[in-house]
Amino acid sequence: EVQLVESGGGLVQAGGSLRLSCAASGFTFDGYTIGWFRQAPGKEREAVSCISKGDGSTYYADSVKGRFTISSDSANTVYLQMNDLKPEDTAVYYCAADYKLNAPAMGVFGHAYAMEYWGKGTLVTVSS
Repeated sequence: EVQLVESGGGLVQAGGSLRLSCAASGFTFDGYTIGWFRQAPGKEREAVSCISKGDGSTYYADSVKGRFTISSDSANTVYLQMNDLKPEDTAVYYCAADYKLNAPAMGVFGHAYAMEYWGKGTLVTVSS
């Protein structure tokens, strides 16, 4: 079965860290752009960070620059290291993958784009 599976969410205090993982099953990330998106209660889904395995480009939302780092150490897994977490980072975090978009394009348009694959999400809760 072709799917994306997120893991690593949880409850953390403000200032703490979490590392999210997005694993591909049934396909590899070769040539794909993979993005992390989040959706907080009552808010629209927004792009957090994206990485393109094709051209190496990356994207970070202004709200997470300097705190979050996206990386990949294999053909099948992408990570989002989240440091200095804030209560406003609380959301369900989703990973998505698409072959046509590069990272900047996914960051800007991905929230409204029909991605090839979406994961089911992992909840991150940051307490104050």
